[in-house]
Amino acid sequence: MNTTPIMNAEEAAARVRADGPDFVKVGVFDIDGLMRGKYMHRDKFLAALEKGFGFCDVVLGWDIDDQLYDNVEITGWHTGYPDAPVHIVPETGRRVSFEDSCWLFIAEFAGQAEAVCPRGVLRRTLERAADMGASAKAGFEYEFIVFDETPKTVRAKNFQGMTPVAPGNTGYSLLRQSTLSDLYSDIFSVSSAMGTPLEGIHEEMGPGVIEAAMSAASGIDAADRAALFKTFAKAVAQRHGTMATFMAKWHSGHAGQSGHIHLSLNAIEDGESLFHDPGAADGISATLRHFVGGLQARLPDVTALVAPTVNSYRRLVPGMWAPTDASWGIDNRTCAIRVVPGDAATQRIEFRVPGADANPYLAMSAMLAAGMDGVARETEPDPPVTGDAYAIDHPPERRLPATLEAAADRFAASAFARDWFGDRFVDHFANSRDWEVRQSRKHVSDWELARYFELI
Repeated sequence: MNTTPIMNAEEAAARVRADGPDFVKVGVFDIDGLMRGKYMHRDKFLAALEKGFGFCDVVLGWDIDDQLYDNVEITGWHTGYPDAPVHIVPETGRRVSFEDSCWLFIAEFAGQAEAVCPRGVLRRTLERAADMGASAKAGFEYEFIVFDETPKTVRAKNFQGMTPVAPGNTGYSLLRQSTLSDLYSDIFSVSSAMGTPLEGIHEEMGPGVIEAAMSAASGIDAADRAALFKTFAKAVAQRHGTMATFMAKWHSGHAGQSGHIHLSLNAIEDGESLFHDPGAADGISATLRHFVGGLQARLPDVTALVAPTVNSYRRLVPGMWAPTDASWGIDNRTCAIRVVPGDAATQRIEFRVPGADANPYLAMSAMLAAGMDGVARETEPDPPVTGDAYAIDHPPERRLPATLEAAADRFAASAFARDWFGDRFVDHFANSRDWEVRQSRKHVSDWELARYFELI
């Protein structure tokens, strides 16, 4: 089986004709990072590869539970939910090893829907960075929890009393990896076969918690890999009779699940690192310093993109390994922005605010746009934090929004966000988060029942 990357549409067509079953999977990623798609007969796919196809734009007008937004303009009852043009991205072709090795391709919305397509947002952000002379390379790290449950059992339990596949705190435990080796090895091998390779996978702190570090990739390919990994790690887990969740925080007694991004910049002209200066302290170039300054300055504006759910803010609390301020430090994991010193090939920034629940296209867009804005403006960062960043009383302008409602309002009001992402996307995303907040207010939590039921 030919596993070399596909370079263009002609090669994609030839490979699909020559190899594999007579169906192809095609999917787009919605605003929450869910892959929505369909099986296509090979002949239909080949025609769509050349001409594009129509995909009901309702996937841009409903939430993660398929409930229709009541506050967006791009689609809705007022438009009749028509088909939106979609084009298949031939370079994204890969095989799904456990589905008869069928081909899978990512697609993007076109036409007016392109403005709110998450993959399109990142593509345009990367293009603007390229116009400034920089290319990005990134690798995502995901923490997720695997439960000894199925989609049916969790619903029967009303999502209460769920059992992780392993008890206790056993970070980096080789014992746990050995007892769960079938699951670990399957995640590893499926990821490799699909062109979303992992650098490593290990047991993390907390019952049933696994961390997977993805191999770095250039540009939009990094986010494609992350989005596909989240989709198919869940599929692999369910094929083992278990369930994986990437929600930011599932239990008040445990730390949340992160989706950190490691990013570096290289010059378009000669490929040299823009982050590394061998003559500077810790190898920190002026570009890296200004990138950090931009992240610090703009992070409160884009927090909604990296913490996009009500649940995200259960993770962003003091003492839970998640930053609450736009702090930075050198190899300091208590900070929001961790500069990792190295050589020209390894010097990078680890962005530690995103949760595992963030849409990888939008999280990477937020990081890159904020940093490149700092490069353009030569924004100087604060002095780096040494020691515990949580123990410092940071100035108000460095504090992150504490709720999704506040984050969405900040995003909607940001001239920076509108400059980089466009009015249509900012309005659409902010309104989708307003909807998310309103849905949460309709429900009574276990905490409220325990606190008020008897005594109030």
